[in-house]
This record gives sequence, structure tokens and C-alpha cells, in this order.
Amino acid sequence: MTEAVDDFLRYAKAERGLSAHTVAAYRRDLGEFVGFLQGYLAAPDWSWETIDRTAIRSFLGSLQKRGLQRTTIARKLSATRVFFRFLHRTDRIPQNPARLVRAPKRSRKLPAYLSQVQADDLFVLLRAHAEQDGGFLSVRNRALMELLYSSGLRLAEVEALDLQGIDLRSRQVRVLGKGRKERIIPFGGPAATAIEAYLFERRRLMESKRREEAERSGPRPRPTLEAPLFVSRHGRRLSRRQIQRTVGRMLEKVAIGEGLSVHALRHSFATHLMDNGADLVAVKELLGHSSLSTTRIYTHTSTEKLRRVYRQSHPRA
Repeated sequence: MTEAVDDFLRYAKAERGLSAHTVAAYRRDLGEFVGFLQGYLAAPDWSWETIDRTAIRSFLGSLQKRGLQRTTIARKLSATRVFFRFLHRTDRIPQNPARLVRAPKRSRKLPAYLSQVQADDLFVLLRAHAEQDGGFLSVRNRALMELLYSSGLRLAEVEALDLQGIDLRSRQVRVLGKGRKERIIPFGGPAATAIEAYLFERRRLMESKRREEAERSGPRPRPTLEAPLFVSRHGRRLSRRQIQRTVGRMLEKVAIGEGLSVHALRHSFATHLMDNGADLVAVKELLGHSSLSTTRIYTHTSTEKLRRVYRQSHPRA
């Protein structure tokens, strides 16, 4: 059974061009599905042709009993649907049993984000710390936070960002988003200033690392333009976990105990655009959403703000 899963994963990576993170998520979800089927069918000789809608619904029921969130269950069903569609198109099964299985209705939970006051306080603190400390980490962290808030990048996008993706003259960043779709996003003056200061410190760090390496093992070629934008103090690309930890610590300075993540800066970016009159379609393009329905959640966030203003201001509210 795992042979078919492996074939699908190779197809997802090579032909559909999905990211390594998406392929890894498919691998986990389908591995969990296969493990459930082995216990559910209690037969060593089952095949994919024998799987019907009842088996898939039972899998979803088992996930629900475990207390998984609806969004997680919907994601696992999505992986299952894509997999069965692959099996059907490659003539491994006569029909797709997952096609008519409904996903659990998702609760429209408003995303966590910084208020405008919190955002202003955060960047005042980061600027003051970078100017007073002047060290590589404080300058880098300020640039990282400024870029995330100014452009609304996803975690995977900022992790994969290279030097050639940043254009300080035009104040634009070029990234490959979900489905390897390229988009160009503008960023503001404060972000440009912070990135310029960081790039100066980055050059000093990398030159120091090259001298140390040359003393140990001889001169090495200079890095190409594909070198990572955000690096650790050891000169290596920042990992997802390092970015998450760094951003989490910075956000805790102004949102104590709220447990905000990298995605909170993306939500703050979109919410503050909407609050200040940005067009929904423009916000969709900036975020790299494939569907306008995904972006509409930010209209709810802005509506909540309008309701608060109304309740506070109208004499008969």
C-alpha cells in the first residue's frame, strides 16, 4: 500500500512542483490514513480498490474522537482526496471514493493579530534596541520583524528568501509562494532602513567567517547572489524553528502571554491594511491567496473594529 503513496509523493514533488513542506505534510497525513486502514480492515491483503466512502468517513470519525481541530481534520481529508484523485487518474482504482465525502464545517475563528498601538510600540522598542546595542542579532531581528510586518510574508517564504529577492531601490521583495507562484510585494521605508543596516552587518559577519575559514583550510569562493538573506551568527540560513523562536520572543514584548506567532504579523499586515481602507482584492494579491474567500476573514476583523467604534461613539448604541 505504501508503494502507491510513494508514487503519489514523487508525483506531487516532481510534476506538481509542491513545496517540500507540503509533500512532508501529505506523507504524514497519508501515513496516518494507511495506519488507520490496517486496523479498520483487519485484513493483510486489502487493496485501494476496496476502500469506500464508509472507510474514509470512519477515518474522519476517529480523528474527531481524538479531539483534533476541524481545520486539521479538513487538511487530512484534503490530502486523502488528492491521493485518491491521483489513484483514479492513473487507473489504479475504478472510481474516487473520496470525491463526495464532506469536510467538517470549519469554524471561522478570527486570527490573532497586533493592534496598531502594539505594532507601533513593538517597532519603537526594536529600533531603540538595535541602535543602542548595535550587535548583529539585534539589527537582524529588527530587519526580520520589519519585513514580516511590512510585506505579510509567510514563514516558509521568509525562510527561503535569498539576497537576490530583495530590491532596496524599488523597495520590493520577490518570493515563491504556495504552488511555487511568484509574487512581488512592496515594503515600506522603515523596513528598507532596517534591512539596509542589517545587510551592512551581514557583510561584516560573512567576511569574518570567510577569513576564519581561509585561515583553517585556504581561500574559498565568495557566495553567490542566491545566498540566504537572513542568517544566524554562524552564517547559516535561519531555519523555520529559529525564525519562530525569534519572532515569538519579539512579539512577547508587547503582547505578553498571548502566544502570538509569525503568522500574527501576517494577520496584522492584512488587518491594518483593511482598517485603513485597502481594497480586498489588493490585499488578496499581496497575501498570495488563490481565492478571495480566504481573504474575506479580514473583513470580519475590520467589521469588529467598526462595531467597537460604534458602541463607544454612538449615543444610542
